[in-house]
Amino acid sequence: MNLPKGFLQRMQGELRENFPAFCACYEEPPVKGLRVNTLKLSPEAFRARAPFPLGDYIPWAKGGFYTEGERLGADPYHFAGLYYLQEPSAMCAVPLLEVKKGERVLDLCAAPGGKTTQLASDMGGTGVLVANEIDYGRACILRENLVRMGVTNAIVTGASPQKLADVFPAYFDKILVDAPCSGEGMFRKEEGAALMWSPASVAGCAARQRDILDAAAGMLAGGGRMVYSTCTFAREEDELQVEAFLARHPEFTLLEMKKLYPHEVKGEGHFAAVLQKAEGERAPRPVLPKFSPAKGYNFDPPGAAGAWKAFSEEFFETVPQGELRVQGMWLYLAEGLPQFDYTRVVNHSIGVAVGEWDRKRFKPAHALAMAYGKYARRKLVLTREEVKKYLRGEALPCDLKDGWCCVTVEEFPVGLAKVTGGIAKNHLPKPLRLRTSD
Repeated sequence: MNLPKGFLQRMQGELRENFPAFCACYEEPPVKGLRVNTLKLSPEAFRARAPFPLGDYIPWAKGGFYTEGERLGADPYHFAGLYYLQEPSAMCAVPLLEVKKGERVLDLCAAPGGKTTQLASDMGGTGVLVANEIDYGRACILRENLVRMGVTNAIVTGASPQKLADVFPAYFDKILVDAPCSGEGMFRKEEGAALMWSPASVAGCAARQRDILDAAAGMLAGGGRMVYSTCTFAREEDELQVEAFLARHPEFTLLEMKKLYPHEVKGEGHFAAVLQKAEGERAPRPVLPKFSPAKGYNFDPPGAAGAWKAFSEEFFETVPQGELRVQGMWLYLAEGLPQFDYTRVVNHSIGVAVGEWDRKRFKPAHALAMAYGKYARRKLVLTREEVKKYLRGEALPCDLKDGWCCVTVEEFPVGLAKVTGGIAKNHLPKPLRLRTSD
């Protein structure tokens, strides 16, 4: 492939005798991988039922597998959230953070959600996971991935790092800063990144990363750990960025640095640095600015809690527990999560969106099925072949009694349907549906 001349000259000076091997790897296809969603099943259980070839375990990632499969995003198990398609080297940063159950964790630059869902798996549905993405369109993709994977303890925010820092001084136990970068490590995987590369883009990214890191430093609680990662080789964005950060923040200590090159590992390029903050303050709660909803906007319409109670007791064998929050027409289960009215929150992203209430009827949300569908009283259980009709948006004949049901591929939820007279009407959101050609 054609790589930028300036990039090659710089890499030749840095790699020296290893430069020919580095160049040679770009004649090979990019390495593919997936990560099993351990919120839904174990890596061993997935390997036993995987309908496509799986290679070796990825050594630095729990549940990560190399794979050569094609069109894995169209597989029913993908719709069910059993795995996330993720470049192997990109899985290296989260394990370095060493998150524990019950902690407060921030993914500061989170979209599209690969590392966020990896964090969620490690947290096991406990603690507080804040996933921040300032671009609204990318934040919506992030939200969709969290819903698909059945994550219950996350909140998606859309604030600048500096604004978020005003709200969360010394709040988080762990922070991941997977910073926007010049993308040099992705040239083999995404040729468009090579076309956009320039020395100026490297310098611009480095300046932006500096500001993001400074904001993150203030949000980390005393004794907390932060991992800074990029998918680039540029020292200005990697080693020198960390060196400058430590000079500005003497309360931090560098514990470890990793740099993955595609000619040395089975994966693309990635960098990660582990930073430890000295013991100090851990804030008990966020700093909540005053919030004034728009005039006439009712954030708790009458009857919402009763409507959820009636629906959940009829729909579930085991009713999901948690604090019910109501904002406008939307109801959420958000057990243990702080209120987030102070910053732009993407809809359906405060814990689990359970449904809509228009003061007349309750309509369950897709996220409810993906997070808690396994507890549903009525299930339309389909095989991998049968479920493709549902994933394309088709109605299906069934022998269930009238009312809402959870549609599953084998035992894993993929969405909701409403049965009327022996026909299950499809309620899979249209943007999520399988294309007719798949």
